[in-house]
Amino acid sequence: MMILRPIQQNDYSALLKIAHESGHGFTSLPLNEELLQKKIDHSVSSFAKQTSQPGDEGYLFVLEDSETGDVVGTSAIEAAVGLDDAFYHYHLSKVIHSSRTLNVYKAVDILTLCNDYTGATELCTLFLKDGYRKNCNGKLLSKARFMFIKQHQERFAQTVIAEMRGVSDENGSSPFWQWLEEHFFSMDFPTADYLTGIGQKVFIAELMPKYPIYVNLLSKDAQAVIGKVHDNTRPAIELLKSEGFTFNGYVDIFDGGPTVEAKVDNIATIRNANNFNVEIGEMTGDTMVLLANEKLEDFRATVAPMTFDERAKSLILSQEVAGALHLQTGDIVSATTI
Repeated sequence: MMILRPIQQNDYSALLKIAHESGHGFTSLPLNEELLQKKIDHSVSSFAKQTSQPGDEGYLFVLEDSETGDVVGTSAIEAAVGLDDAFYHYHLSKVIHSSRTLNVYKAVDILTLCNDYTGATELCTLFLKDGYRKNCNGKLLSKARFMFIKQHQERFAQTVIAEMRGVSDENGSSPFWQWLEEHFFSMDFPTADYLTGIGQKVFIAELMPKYPIYVNLLSKDAQAVIGKVHDNTRPAIELLKSEGFTFNGYVDIFDGGPTVEAKVDNIATIRNANNFNVEIGEMTGDTMVLLANEKLEDFRATVAPMTFDERAKSLILSQEVAGALHLQTGDIVSATTI
């Protein structure tokens, strides 16, 4: 059984392995042992914190194979981005060049540096090891975060965003960044990405072009990847689209990857999940159902095949599943088809 739970201090070595495996472009897990430990510390304190509004909390989850005890993936939620460090994007929009006298009318795409998502809740740090990219593991790793947001909405903003990894090659080279590097920076993409991941973002404000960039002045390769995702990220963005997330023209300042957004009340899993009383018994049926408890530090979620009626008041869980979710008879479980 696969169980999603909050990260713990003894998960450090597993998180370090995931940081190694995730490779270039995975900014939220920099290959830096001190910072990884700080991420764990920050997550543990965030889950323990009593709060009624989103702040600088960061909730890091791990996916555990209950049969082996191995940690095989991570996902996370940042409660509110940009409150301490500026949170940058490029916004893709249009300007019109026209002259009635000359009978000229031309729409031109531009990229404008902005901080429009300051205060939004961010989904981040989604990574699943190769051998586990099957069954419903990816959906559990991603969608369980929506169950957590549903159970604790006071901790999160009304706008939820997710930055999608942009196009780069196996060496971490980004066509979008290559153009920026040539004209404004003197560092390669992996270095810039790493500095951002460890919190050294001041160079962005110092070196980024302050005025809108005309897209048609970029290299053809750079233009081609604006708003496009890395091949490995396609399943993730398709899942988010199915949840109601949309692309509104915001792209990453390093690789040009898209940022998608949704209002909390429009996210399908949050909208469709219902609460049920727990009964212990024999589980039958083959409908794949996402299950989560209502706890905070002891949050647990899994996916299980079962007979499911969303109109029912109770849900029958096996002792094994109930135990994995830290539930017993009479407790509340949140559930929806996956």
